[in-house]
Amino acid sequence: MSVQPDHTPAAPYAPAPGAAAELLAQLRADRRAGQWVPAFERDWAKALEDARDAFSLTPLHEVVRAWQLRVATAPAVDAFMDSGRDESDFVDLDDVLGGRP
Repeated sequence: MSVQPDHTPAAPYAPAPGAAAELLAQLRADRRAGQWVPAFERDWAKALEDARDAFSLTPLHEVVRAWQLRVATAPAVDAFMDSGRDESDFVDLDDVLGGRP
């Protein structure tokens, strides 16, 4: 008799094949495009290097995931900033998502 795991491990996050292109188009249409597009392109270029070195798509998936989260949370951040609340006790997104290598 063989031992079988009692649970199945979660599949790693893998965005849709066109997710990066869709995300970049979304960033270009945003009012923060001047800041976000160069930052995304810088992150993407670094992830491409890392992916080539590691023979893995994981770095690319991580960049897409991080930027999707930034875009998704932007309205809440805007609402918070517009409310005049004190933002001195903020949490860095990298602390939430885990540091980048």
